[in-house]
Amino acid sequence: MGAELPFGRYLEDFKVGDVYKHRLSKTITESDDHLFCMITMNHHPLHTNAHYAETSTQFKRNVVVGNLVYSLALGISVPDVSARAIANLEIESLKHPAPVFHGDTIYAETEVLEVAPSKSKPDRGIVKVRTIAYNQDGVVVCEFARKVMIPTRESAGDEQLGRPEPKLSAE
Repeated sequence: MGAELPFGRYLEDFKVGDVYKHRLSKTITESDDHLFCMITMNHHPLHTNAHYAETSTQFKRNVVVGNLVYSLALGISVPDVSARAIANLEIESLKHPAPVFHGDTIYAETEVLEVAPSKSKPDRGIVKVRTIAYNQDGVVVCEFARKVMIPTRESAGDEQLGRPEPKLSAE
């Protein structure tokens, strides 16, 4: 078997100014948007009623609910930013500078803004990042900064906590 690739970064791997162009992307379908609206109880017709959107809004079509766009951008960033996180501590300055429509594809990238070792616990630190999400035309549709508590390499090890050992059947 081949060696497992690491998932996520340790505190020492983050450098201020680094930019991660995340590999994942997602085209948002009407079904994605409507399901997210129903799950989160957001029944605003801007997101769920095509006739209303066509006749009563400036966009003349449904707009994807902003929290879905934010959630996708956050999720897209996880492998590069918070896969090894101890905790997500704070989301700040969430903005939606442009609308997203059904059929738009979301891409994201993240810049490291701050890296600070913990003053009280030497096995971790705080990383502050800024993520932008943009559509297939390069238009920024969501941006936010967040702080994540990340373990140091020495403290964490490479084990996957909670992963069971396979039980081989008797032959």
